[in-house]
Amino acid sequence: MYEQFYGFSGRPFQLTPDPQFYFESTSHKKAMSYLGYGLAQGEGFIVITGEVGAGKSTLVAHLMERIDPAALTVAQVVTSALDGAEVVHVVAQAFGLQVEGQDKAGALGAIERFLQDEARAGRRCLLVVDECQNLELTALEELRMLSNFQLGAHPLLQSLLLGQPEFRRMVAHHPGLEQLRQRIIASHHLEALDASEVEHYVRHRLRHVGWDNRPMFDAGLLESLYRHTGGIPRRVNQVMNRLLLLGAIEECDTLSLAMLDDVIAEMAADQNRGARGASDLRSAPAAAPQPAAPVAQGSLPATEVAALLAERDARTAELEAAISELQAAGMGQGADGEALSPEEARIAEARFATALERIEARLEEQEQSFRHVLTMLIEWLEEDPSREAA
Repeated sequence: MYEQFYGFSGRPFQLTPDPQFYFESTSHKKAMSYLGYGLAQGEGFIVITGEVGAGKSTLVAHLMERIDPAALTVAQVVTSALDGAEVVHVVAQAFGLQVEGQDKAGALGAIERFLQDEARAGRRCLLVVDECQNLELTALEELRMLSNFQLGAHPLLQSLLLGQPEFRRMVAHHPGLEQLRQRIIASHHLEALDASEVEHYVRHRLRHVGWDNRPMFDAGLLESLYRHTGGIPRRVNQVMNRLLLLGAIEECDTLSLAMLDDVIAEMAADQNRGARGASDLRSAPAAAPQPAAPVAQGSLPATEVAALLAERDARTAELEAAISELQAAGMGQGADGEALSPEEARIAEARFATALERIEARLEEQEQSFRHVLTMLIEWLEEDPSREAA
């Protein structure tokens, strides 16, 4: 939605990695240097770590655009909690090899033959393994064993391991990984963006979709964005998506600090609701599955709609009650229509002020609630292109 309102050619802050939006921070530049050095060696392990959302996958996507596929065959694996036997089969599948059954020896033999064929054809092989913190020690040991494959004195496989900070600590200190540590030829930990890089990052991605300074940013907004996100690129993308959506909903040509605060508050509320929901699910007794209520194509789930309508009706009733009090107090009459005494008038005046405060508070709550519901609806519609008509 907001890309149409602001005239963008696309969504500048999508959460999926896109090498077209690659931003070379100081830390990313160092990482690319280490990758270049490591790939030139043609053997061993390269290790890149970073916080969730730091840009590891985008870095690899950028790297893949720069390599020559005629000279380097790449297989990519995103791991779950794999053991040694499982990781061997997953690697075989990543290289496009068909292995019958669950025989690990057969899978290892197929991988070795494939690597030898690639070497004879003049191609090197690179294995990219993401989310390595999920791997069991036996799986890491199998990856190390794969690095032993050679054709004569020529190593057949190089591996790029990506993981979160706990993987960095495990590799550095676990006594069972000494042999793997000895085969690491380059490593780098991706740091978060600093305050100035966050500003350049935001402007870089906006310019990539045709931004012409609309919307503009309030003074200090991007500095506040850095403080709220800690400079983690994915968090920046999440907040900017919500902020631009809010700007489009309210038809604003300038994004303000107050709007950023609203977005941060809404996202925090979403997270708290999710945490409460997960806690409720963990504590609730198991129940027999119920058939799902029919849902019209292109609509929100019926239970969510019912909940939203019920909340709206409850708040509307409270507003009507407060308005009735306000009207009665403002007319200087009691509930029976009789004129009020001076003492009753003072009480009525106090009620008037209280009722007014309640109305203002409820109106603010309703505005935030409607804005939140509209934001969720738009995001839900944009998740699937088939919902565009809706």
